[in-house]
This record gives sequence, C-alpha cells and structure tokens, in this order.
Amino acid sequence: ECYVHNLLRVTVYLPTLRLQILELIIEKLLKLDVSTPQQDIEDAEEAANNCASEEKSTEEGLFDMEEDEDRKGDKAVSASIERMAHPLAERLDILMTILFSYIKDVCHVDGKLDINNTKDLYRDLVSVFDKLILPTHASCHVQYFMFYICSFKLGLAEAFLDHLWKKLQDPNNPSVIRQTAGSYIGSFLARAKFIPIVTVKACLDLLVNWLHKYIDNQDTGANAYCDVALHGPFYSTCQAVFYTLIFRHKQLLDGNLRKGLSYLQSLNFERIVMCQLNPLKICIPSVVNLFAAITRKYQLVFCYTIIERNNRQFIPVVRSGTGGDLVQTCTNPLDSFFPFDPYILKRSKKTIDPMYQFWEELSAEDLEDLKKPIKKGSSEDEDDDFLKGETPQNDGVVGIAPNSYESNTRSPVSSIGSPADCYVPFPL
Repeated sequence: ECYVHNLLRVTVYLPTLRLQILELIIEKLLKLDVSTPQQDIEDAEEAANNCASEEKSTEEGLFDMEEDEDRKGDKAVSASIERMAHPLAERLDILMTILFSYIKDVCHVDGKLDINNTKDLYRDLVSVFDKLILPTHASCHVQYFMFYICSFKLGLAEAFLDHLWKKLQDPNNPSVIRQTAGSYIGSFLARAKFIPIVTVKACLDLLVNWLHKYIDNQDTGANAYCDVALHGPFYSTCQAVFYTLIFRHKQLLDGNLRKGLSYLQSLNFERIVMCQLNPLKICIPSVVNLFAAITRKYQLVFCYTIIERNNRQFIPVVRSGTGGDLVQTCTNPLDSFFPFDPYILKRSKKTIDPMYQFWEELSAEDLEDLKKPIKKGSSEDEDDDFLKGETPQNDGVVGIAPNSYESNTRSPVSSIGSPADCYVPFPL
C-alpha cells in the first residue's frame, strides 16, 4: 500500500514518468485480478460468513462486556466487515482504492474538475488500457479505472466509446481485440448510469448500421454461414446490441411509447436475427432469452422459432476426465464476458456503486407482464397508462428470475452478476 502510494506521488513531481509508472502499477494489479476469479472471491466470502455465524452462535450466552469494550468491538467488527476473505482480493481491494483516490485527486483541484488535468490523465489511462487491459481476457476489476474517470465528464465517456468503436470496426485489428471492444461497448452502455439515453441511441445506431452493412456484404458471399472463427466481431457486436437493449429498453420507450417503438422498429432487429449468420445461436443464452422476451413483448421480432431450432441443433461434446466421460454443451462459443459485471471488492466498490446500474429482478407479476404483447394501434392515453404500469423508468432495466431450463442454456461462470438465465415460453 505504501509502495504504490509513493510511486503515485512520484508522478506528481515527475510527470514525464507518469505513463510508465501507471503501466507498472496496473500491470501488477492485473496479475492480481486474473489470479482471483469472481467465483473464488465469492466462495471465500461465503465460507468466511459461515465461520463467522458459527462463532457468533457459540459466543452467545457469555456475560456482557463494559460499554467501552463494546465500542472497541464494534470498530473491530466494522473493520473485519470491510476486509476481503480472499487474501489476493484483499490486496487488490486496497490498491484499487488508492488508484481511484489518485484519479480523483489529479482530476479535481480545490474540489472542482480541472478539465486539462483530466484530459491528460485520460490519455495516459487509455494508452494503458489499450496496451494491458484490452488484450487480457476476463479481468474483473482493474478495468474500472476507465469507468471511473469517464464518470467525471460525459465528453470522456463519449471519447472512450468512440475509441472502442474504432477498434471494433477496424478490420486490421485482430479478431479477438475487436470482439473484446464489442464486449466493452455493450457492458459500458448497459452499466454506466452517467451515460444519457441520447448517447445510447447514437451508439445503437452506429452498431446496428454496421451489422446491416456486414450482413449485406456476407449475403452474397460463400462465407454466409454460422461460424465464430469467421464472424467473431459480428457476433460480439450483436451481443453488445442485445445486452444494451435489455438494460436500456425502458428508457428508450420512456415518455412517448409510440415514438420509442418506431425508433426500435427502425433498427430492424428482424433482419439481424433471421440472417444466415444466426447470431442467436452464438450469443450467450441468458442474453438471447431476455432479448427474445423483450422483443416479443413489443412485437419487434419473434425469436422463439429460431431459438427452438438452435436448441435442437446443439451438439453435445464428450470430455474425458478422471471421473469418467462428461457430456457438455458449449454455451459460450464466443468465449465472451461482460467487463463491467458487478464490482465485488468491498472498500473500492463504494466509489463505483453510485454510478453503476445494477440488475433488478422482476416480480412474478412483472414476469407475466413481459409475456403479454402490447396492443398495436393504441392511443396516446393508453401509451401513458402502459408506462405508468411499468417499474420506475430511470432504472432502465428488466430482470427475470432464473428457473430450471435446459442445461444448454445455463449462463457460463464468466458472466456472474449478469442477467440470470430465463426462459419465457412462447405462445402455442
């Protein structure tokens, strides 16, 4: 903690070394991050909570301590509550807290945002992001330094999205980098509360137009079939669009339902879903099922026929292991992940939570409502009544409780914290 703190102090009086020092620190943080998957952290927390509850139950019945002892105990308890059970996660949590504090202190002078300082630091951080973060698969927390600095000013968030968009559409970039850029765009648009709906629409327009052009180019070619190796960036972009729609569709329809629906219809999801490249087969099933439920409700596209056909075509893979043969189905052929899945380090998450859009589960009534298509040709008054019946519009999210659906639509471990699996039955 002291070492990283002092390294960052060096950047204040030797600014020419800042980029190298940030690279050095973030590279070490990244190694800690990829060494501690979210599942391991959550397992350690659960085990620690179980131990703590057992200890508490054995201590009950002991005589009461003095009041000042109680206060000391409370302080110790609050400190232990903030401590991460996983030792590497604990170290990463402390260091991420320092990094967030550093970003805030550099960008704010006398409590006000200094735009020049912020732009300079943003450039350095984007450089580090391109060199270290983008090529690293499935890091969970370190990439949030970009999320945090972009929250200071909308112009920075838009610059970051534009930067990712250029990476995605450039055919000279390796396919894996383009796919990861697509994952970042979708996750950022869905999760960042500070991105207004106008920016979301502008990004959706760019992404969807690119998808339609891609389909135009492929329909006449010999490669117009479902293949991740050939069309990885296309599938990643489809998933980014579906994921963004899942989180933001209520905001897109807010205020004027008819206008919102005409905008969503103009995106022509039907052509994307029905094309020969078959994105519904490649995208993560939990995302596909939610997208299908929402687009059916608003009568944008009917996905269930394709989903059923794809499910029939799933080919099980037999893997040999010490316990005998294991039959598996590949539920994540893109090997994709959502880089801005929920942040779970206890101390540093306090910085992120106020600007983060959490997933909200729907009640049984809301789930039923999602299954009912809206009536076509409804009047403006009916539109307003419909909107009043929805959950608060500023949430911009929909959640569906998981249920026991076929194993081949289970969400992979890498998408912990993302929308739960769902299956909304289609009408007979």
